[in-house]
Amino acid sequence: MKRTLLIFGLLCMVLPLPAQILGQEVGKARQWERVDFTIRLCGQWENPYLQEDVSLDLVLTAPSGKTLSVPCFFVEGAAGAESTWAARFLPQEKGLYSYRFAYSERGVRIPDAAGGAFRVRAPRRGSHGILHPDGNWTFRADDGTPFRGIGENICWESRENDDSRFFKALHERHDRYNYDVMLPLLAANGGNFCRMWMCSWNFPIDRPAGFNNARYTASDEYFNPSAVGRLDHVLSLAESLGIRIMLCMGPGDVTADRDFFVSDPAKTRYRNYLRYIVARWGYSPSIGAWEFFNEIDNVQFADPANPIPAEDIVAWHGEMASYLKSLDPYGHIVTTSISHRDLEGLNDLPDIDVNQKHIYCATAAIPGTIADYESRYGKPYVIGEFGYEWDWSKNFDTFAKEMEADFRRGLWYGLFSPTPVTPMSWWWEWFDNRGMTGYFRNVRKVSDRMLAAGKGGFVPVEASVAGADAFAVRCGDRTWVYVYNSGDTPVTSIGVEVPPGRRKILALDFSKAAFRRLRKPVDIPPGGEALYEIK
Repeated sequence: MKRTLLIFGLLCMVLPLPAQILGQEVGKARQWERVDFTIRLCGQWENPYLQEDVSLDLVLTAPSGKTLSVPCFFVEGAAGAESTWAARFLPQEKGLYSYRFAYSERGVRIPDAAGGAFRVRAPRRGSHGILHPDGNWTFRADDGTPFRGIGENICWESRENDDSRFFKALHERHDRYNYDVMLPLLAANGGNFCRMWMCSWNFPIDRPAGFNNARYTASDEYFNPSAVGRLDHVLSLAESLGIRIMLCMGPGDVTADRDFFVSDPAKTRYRNYLRYIVARWGYSPSIGAWEFFNEIDNVQFADPANPIPAEDIVAWHGEMASYLKSLDPYGHIVTTSISHRDLEGLNDLPDIDVNQKHIYCATAAIPGTIADYESRYGKPYVIGEFGYEWDWSKNFDTFAKEMEADFRRGLWYGLFSPTPVTPMSWWWEWFDNRGMTGYFRNVRKVSDRMLAAGKGGFVPVEASVAGADAFAVRCGDRTWVYVYNSGDTPVTSIGVEVPPGRRKILALDFSKAAFRRLRKPVDIPPGGEALYEIK
């Protein structure tokens, strides 16, 4: 339940006196639910969205004694008159919190305003909090619940003018390919994770006009109200559905050239961009990860004749990841992504929690890629995009069966690999139009059973099948085996080591996302798949 703190500021004098904040109220709050603070103050600034001009922070002391600083954000008003600011806070502990406010103008700290205290009650059933890294196989929520992401890219909603050669009409279906339809559909079919972009046509919070999307309206405000409101709505929707989002923030409404990565003014601008994002949306448990860039190596080589030096990009990521960590009081996961070219040093950065790559036309390489990168860099690895084909100039309908088989295969290869998020398919409109969204139910069904049996623990097991790809994993006292028959003859036997004793074998009925007792010999045709649970 949301509660509100009201602080009534003094009326501004004619002279530019330092801000003073008086009076406060705070209602009841629950652990892992948003608490809203509304602050009224008088101050002097040129731009209230620039922290070097003016900044307000909510400083809290948690029941454990831990000190937290939550950035506040400007809502409305003018310099020299009463203005409204806000803070959104997610309590990660229950018990008594105390708080105060820290206010600065042009880097000069004003004495802290008097604060108060409020008590946080126990969470509602089903609340888990923020996700954090927890080994290579899972993330883990604040309450200790292990989590594996099952989902896809839904990086943007329908556009007004799509550039697809064969699927323009499909991609422009505004009634169908919007988050209000796609997120509930994903959740209803077992999806709990997706990736979204902030770009010129999707959540363009710092873009004044030119969106290729009727959802957004032109504005001369520093942060576009229609884009801000849309992200508010989508995150609230995701929270209600239990979906976690990898939010790719990108460079904002500027070109990511070399100057972006090395100049002080560009870096100052980006810090303010990050500060607003964390202040407004950092509270949300639906932020599964902050992602700096989509395919930073493609940004690096946007001008092939003059690529941006890798050391500049890596240094920028190290600096901004450290800043983001200092800004975010909740400890969200931080990542960035490459297409296919590594940047030396990027995978080693200590404040990048999860390394990430995109794989197309090579789904069979997913398990080996994950294992290789994790062994080399000692941190989780995620395949943020995958697919049978990347080239949007081709007509996927001419090889639809191969696309669909690859979609299924990539999900299972990920589920049986040490990654906290199964590989996320691209081309969400095309796959949904082919009826593939329902397939997530199968993967979620098995994932939930694995997590429950092993309490988040996974042990890889050797599995051998002649002429086919086979993967096995043990969670607790149960073993799961997945087989994809990439050969030319049927698979009639599977070799896998299981603990001694009497065993029952269940087979997954893919059409119903249900397990049935295996009562006939194994027979997997070429191009077919099978999944077994041995208990």
